[in-house]
Amino acid sequence: MFRQHPHLACSSARAKSLESVQSCYNKHPMVAIRFEQIAIEPGERVILRRVDWSRFEAILRELGDDRNTRIAYFDEVLEIMAPLPEHGINKESLGDLVKILLEELGLGCIAIGSTTLKKLKQQAGVESDCCFYIQSCKQMQGKLAIDLSVDPPPDLAIEIDLTSKTKLDAYLTIDVPEIWRYDRGNLAIDVLQKGQYTPVSSSSILPNWMPPSRLITFT
Repeated sequence: MFRQHPHLACSSARAKSLESVQSCYNKHPMVAIRFEQIAIEPGERVILRRVDWSRFEAILRELGDDRNTRIAYFDEVLEIMAPLPEHGINKESLGDLVKILLEELGLGCIAIGSTTLKKLKQQAGVESDCCFYIQSCKQMQGKLAIDLSVDPPPDLAIEIDLTSKTKLDAYLTIDVPEIWRYDRGNLAIDVLQKGQYTPVSSSSILPNWMPPSRLITFT
């Protein structure tokens, strides 16, 4: 835990609002905030600026693994969001569909859920709604933890853009080859090409399959 500042309201037993927490931290980034005292309700988010890498990792440790929030971190900006119930329904439906289609194509996969993906050198971290190792499936078999300094990134990341929009810059630094972004009936597929994400009409992982306009009818 970082040093407490005794006269700032956001370090008290209970923050009055997410806005006050966000404003307090962004004005006084050296102040510690007790994240276990902050209730982020479904559909809400907090954005903290000037968060260096050591503080980012400390916040991750304090938040822990058993939580209902997701994070995105890039360029010293940390977003903490709590998904809506609809978010989880779409995530499970789309993730299950990917598994079924891969099985039909005879392709193996390792689904790693919303694992935190982070790279120290690139100072970036993100938690997708679900990720898949497909081309790199055999390479990752038996691994209990992912270290992106030596391991490849997941081949596919799925994001449900209801509470907030996906930060492609964070994914770019982590080199995830393909991202699916679902937003209330619309599916966008972005493929990493020549150092940037390019919108495409069909997946490179599921070639010659179906365009996004048909995919959304299953979710």
